[in-house]
Amino acid sequence: MAERGLTLANICIARGGSVLVELDRHIAEGEVLTVMGPSGAGKSTLLSLIIGTLGRDFTATGRILLNSQDITDLPPHARRVGILFQDDLLFPHLSVGENLAFGLSPDVKGRAARRTRIETALDEIGLTGFADRDPMTLSGGQKARVALMRMLLSDPCALLLDEAFSRLDTARRDQIRALVFDYARKKGLPTLMVTHDMEDARAAGGQVIEI
Repeated sequence: MAERGLTLANICIARGGSVLVELDRHIAEGEVLTVMGPSGAGKSTLLSLIIGTLGRDFTATGRILLNSQDITDLPPHARRVGILFQDDLLFPHLSVGENLAFGLSPDVKGRAARRTRIETALDEIGLTGFADRDPMTLSGGQKARVALMRMLLSDPCALLLDEAFSRLDTARRDQIRALVFDYARKKGLPTLMVTHDMEDARAAGGQVIEI
């Protein structure tokens, strides 16, 4: 039986002959693995390797398996790994609905079906009726929710969090963290979070490693 989840098998990332990251872990469905460490330790570099955007000045060995499929050499768009950054990165020239449509899985076909899925997604994050809003009119917490849902609409099989909560104030941080972790558990997404904030790690509730 195929093993479900995200496996980082004997990963070693180096730059200029110096090893930055060594990791050999399996993250089961719905679990969160937190990687902590100071700036420059290689946390974001690890995420770049997993999504397929590692810079050419790095070398890497090991394999990445998602639900037992080896995705190590696949192009980024074929890996089905979603990533959420600390900046919301919404497109300012698109409406909220158009931002969500950008992330929508191509499996949802037809204008009416896509519109319905977007409206349902907005309902799920408490932003009913926001489809035609300009992103610039949203609060920080609302932007974070839209960015999260845009990523989730691509139907990822694993979730990466790159300091995703660091720019939110305390109230919004608690809210968005709960939304992300609850969704990951509900959908059975193996989740890898890099952070320097121990409160993020406590909220995740999974294993914590330091690099």
